[in-house]
Amino acid sequence: MGHAGMAATAVRYLRSVGASTVAEPVEALPRPELRAVGDDERAPVDQTEFRRVLGNFATGVTVVTAPAAAAPGEGGGSGTGPAGFACQSFSSLSLDPPLVCFMVGRTSSTWPRIARAGVFCVNVLGAHQGELCRGFAVRGGDKFAGVVYDATPVTGSPRLADATAWIDCTIHAVHTGGDHLIVVGRVEALGTGDDEADPLLFHRGRFI
Repeated sequence: MGHAGMAATAVRYLRSVGASTVAEPVEALPRPELRAVGDDERAPVDQTEFRRVLGNFATGVTVVTAPAAAAPGEGGGSGTGPAGFACQSFSSLSLDPPLVCFMVGRTSSTWPRIARAGVFCVNVLGAHQGELCRGFAVRGGDKFAGVVYDATPVTGSPRLADATAWIDCTIHAVHTGGDHLIVVGRVEALGTGDDEADPLLFHRGRFI
């Protein structure tokens, strides 16, 4: 089914059980102390071969977005604008409470901005949004230039126009995972766009 299909299925189910209504608050786990991966933790697997083999697993494609948040040392201003990055490593995680997760590299320049916001939206992309995805996959620049979006109903995170599904979340927990972080989000609201749209899939280094 792929992550995009699973996400759409999760969206429909969670809507049917009323996940768009905020449930009782759940205490978030403390964020882990970040550190570099030690030499003794590196497995004897060639990174190029790792990517080649794992690339055989087709995934859906999302863009994770967050509203502008003030940087450390700033006042109540909105900082440098909204944040977003293309993400393949997204999955539904739990129905009760409704949780999703995504993975992000520790070297990501976008993640600190999402962390400061404390909220995010997962935009599940359709097959027609390959160029949009490429725009969010680059580092630096204004990724939102020319991009049509509005605000999600609970967190105010950017909701991209024509996405096949959107999941509005608050950050629930962050775990370490080697050179990546595992970000768990509590679903506050969600919905779908065009239910008939085909998903954008990524396989062996290209969109299919």
